Amino acid sequence: MIKKLLIALLSTVATGSQWSPQCRCLPHESCWPSQQEWSALNNTIGHKLAAVRPVASVCSTQEFDEAACKNVTELWTNSVWRSSQPGAVQWENWEAWPERHQSCYIETVQNTTCGQGRISLYSAEVQNVSDIQFVVGFAKKHNLRLVIKNTGHDFLGRSTAPESLQILTYGMKDIQLVDDFVPMGASDNKAEGPAVHLAAGVQLEELYLAVGRHNRTVIAGASHSVGAAGGYIQGGGHSPFGAWKGLASDNALEFEVVTANGMVVIANSYQNTDLFWALRGGGGGTFGVVTRVTIRTFPDVPVIAYNVNMTTSSTNPQFWDAWKEWHASIPSLNDAGGSGYYYTLPNLPLSANMSVSTLMTVLMFPEKTNVTEVDQLYLPLISKLRSTTNLTVEKKALPLPSINSTVFDLLLAGPQYDSTGNTAMLASRLYSKDLLKSRDGRARLAKAWKSIGWAPGEAMVGHVVAGGAVAANGDKIDSAVNPAWRKTATHLLFSKSWDANATLAEQKAIIKNMTEVQIPILRSVEGENNMGAYVNEASGYEPGFQRSFWGTNYPRLYKIKQKWDPTGLFIARKGVGSEDWDDAGLCMTAKGTCSMEFDY
Repeated sequence: MIKKLLIALLSTVATGSQWSPQCRCLPHESCWPSQQEWSALNNTIGHKLAAVRPVASVCSTQEFDEAACKNVTELWTNSVWRSSQPGAVQWENWEAWPERHQSCYIETVQNTTCGQGRISLYSAEVQNVSDIQFVVGFAKKHNLRLVIKNTGHDFLGRSTAPESLQILTYGMKDIQLVDDFVPMGASDNKAEGPAVHLAAGVQLEELYLAVGRHNRTVIAGASHSVGAAGGYIQGGGHSPFGAWKGLASDNALEFEVVTANGMVVIANSYQNTDLFWALRGGGGGTFGVVTRVTIRTFPDVPVIAYNVNMTTSSTNPQFWDAWKEWHASIPSLNDAGGSGYYYTLPNLPLSANMSVSTLMTVLMFPEKTNVTEVDQLYLPLISKLRSTTNLTVEKKALPLPSINSTVFDLLLAGPQYDSTGNTAMLASRLYSKDLLKSRDGRARLAKAWKSIGWAPGEAMVGHVVAGGAVAANGDKIDSAVNPAWRKTATHLLFSKSWDANATLAEQKAIIKNMTEVQIPILRSVEGENNMGAYVNEASGYEPGFQRSFWGTNYPRLYKIKQKWDPTGLFIARKGVGSEDWDDAGLCMTAKGTCSMEFDY
């Protein structure tokens, strides 16, 4: 019976008109599915469809449940819990719809009405590919706003949309290791070596644990809750071990995808190659629902983690000279195989009367076991830093037996979740190796970032996650990843937030300042049209996002989008083709003609 229903539904989708209505269907309109139709969908997917309310609603006066409210309050900042909840994402500002004055925050819900905001009205907690096919077909048939939530770990608001139907892939946890993977359609059964198949809901921590049991590892990020097969890898996926083996998307071998017509396709180097190109860097939630991805695995290897910290009084102007020296050292350390993270706090209060400026760095060197060798790499930097007036410098080498132990004992040490549940709005920029090798370039970089203005406790985060294999793969791998990644030495970002009680005007002021003042400052270092920003860690209001996120690849991505999703079923904020729709993805804009031209 299920098979017959699926065939009938897919037939309707495949033969339906390619014309897309100007707006999505909304609950108050006659086109909205009846309760009987929602019930039928629920029955079809094994009773995994649920009406959704924001997670904090159980603490509101109207819906108060003492036990449930206590549980939500305790788990509010737990990223792993949030990833499993249809009514939550990782950053609460993307749960709200401030333009309609709708929010449901744990901090304010007892004093205000709990609004639905951007939280979907219904969620299909899918368990398999057939479930996804039915939901995609249902959304297309009824012209519904459709969103895909993997874990909700997204800084640009792509996992939520108002008045929408959600596909929640969290429950798809299958992981299978293979010794010698042969992509479907490969000529002469050409194998690609050891690999692992990941279902859509597998999170990074689960992935590391699974491959680690077989003394293998993967190129992935440093997070408990990021979904490995979702927007992470589809957006490129940087890694603290990027210099060793490249971006996560560089190591993707095959995707299984439910497309906008409800069909399941395989995309790899041998078939549906345009879709394969787009899925490796073109952004999540845009070209279809990825149900499985196959990625390379590597033998686990030892690592030396090397930590250098520098601290001085916040009034010491030489801090920024030390900051420049650190950036001058990045190209050589990166060339030697180092990659990792660093954190700058220009104004860190230690007491009521004392603040410091501090820079904390840790780079990982895979396949190295000789601490003296890595010490030698750092000698020029340490010598220059120790000659800086009133600057305290500390260094420490930490030999670790494997990449997986580095992940769990260093990068993910502490609570078994990432701390989220607040507001976050990012601004970021990729900066080139050539810039950091130039004294004038480093000076421009320091001047720009110093001028942002740093409130007490605010931080910038640096990612040394390119160079090495990331750069070399530019000549080997043709993918949608922003070409700027192949020239990048560091990816720098900072975050702004606001109080849950902030008015719409106050929120708009922060966004306006970031968009019109701070982001232009970041871009000015190498020029407006040079380099770019990382699509997964950037402003949700990024100006000119097409060029910023994808550079010269954007026109090709837009054409592929129109081929695989001509009616715009899969629209993600600041994703390919989203400029054809309003910010909520509910109505097409005047320019949404699906025939845009680009000046590159």
